[in-house]
Amino acid sequence: MALKDDAVSRFRNKPLRVDLHTHIIPKRLPNLADKYGYGGWISLQSLPDGRARMMLDGKPFRDIECNCWDAEERITDCKETGVDVQVISTIPVLFNYWAQPEHCLDLAKYLNDHIAQTCALYPQKFVGLATLPMQSPKLAVQELRRCVEELNLPGIQIGSHINEWNLDSPELEPVWTACEELDVAVFVHPWDMDNKGRMAKYWFPWLIGMPCESTIAISSLIFGGVLERHPKLRVCLAHGGGSFPYTLGRLEHGFNCRPDLVATNCKKNPMSYLGRIWCDSLVHDQDALTFLVKKMGIDRVMLGSDYPFPLGEQSPGKLVAESTDLSEEDKEKILGLNALKFLGLDRSASNFFEADARKW
Repeated sequence: MALKDDAVSRFRNKPLRVDLHTHIIPKRLPNLADKYGYGGWISLQSLPDGRARMMLDGKPFRDIECNCWDAEERITDCKETGVDVQVISTIPVLFNYWAQPEHCLDLAKYLNDHIAQTCALYPQKFVGLATLPMQSPKLAVQELRRCVEELNLPGIQIGSHINEWNLDSPELEPVWTACEELDVAVFVHPWDMDNKGRMAKYWFPWLIGMPCESTIAISSLIFGGVLERHPKLRVCLAHGGGSFPYTLGRLEHGFNCRPDLVATNCKKNPMSYLGRIWCDSLVHDQDALTFLVKKMGIDRVMLGSDYPFPLGEQSPGKLVAESTDLSEEDKEKILGLNALKFLGLDRSASNFFEADARKW
């Protein structure tokens, strides 16, 4: 879809900011333990100060502010930080890949309908990513088709692994085939990190485990031949690609020096996939951002903040905007234009963009 002339003019004064990495939850969740007959599910407990407490089997999991579910509160925050559009996806703890597939599907429908309703209410402010019952590829494809064909969601968010499956598991092939066929974007978010033993202290699962999870996810897609078999697949890694951009040279060296161990299911050098893999910009460090752009390419890095959580970038796009290594054209790409391409919104009819371009 071509950008309107007035929108292009505004971009020259203020680049469009599309935050690809934000999370949302419905204000209310059903009592899932009662509904499905077993535990392990997140529930919500209202707090007197207007916040809510996420509970896991009766124990506190995380306290959240109202901006985690209140669309108007999110829009207020966006105005304060200069974000034009949020791409909203569920909180990864709600993936629930461990659950019985039909129950995970039922909850996914509830979450996806909520995301689609939020986007429909504010089509110029929100774009949605679906969640799927990935432990059952058949049901995942079924829900994927519904989300694309009925809910008009342009992409999905999935976890970095599906229980014991890495993302190259043969069981997942129908999902990748459907993603190509339906031309959807795939946002890979780390989840279910090791939190025991040496990883139990200092918030290590989030600080260290998450980058490791992203690296395992993309390395599985490369070495498992998934990207080779599905050349049209568009994949983005959260949190600046995790450790992957900084480990890529080692992966290439292993591919070359021990092909008997590494190159068993792929023919192409890992470096050859640069230009195919997208990352968000959430690295918290100017030197890391400069390296990320240099390694992954200026057209493959997108603004992502992890809103509304504390480990995210509190002023989305600030790191990019303040970079002295990026040109103004580079910043426009990272802050918004690359996300439109990743989501396919630059080449398809989009209410969210055209209807209110003059306001940006």
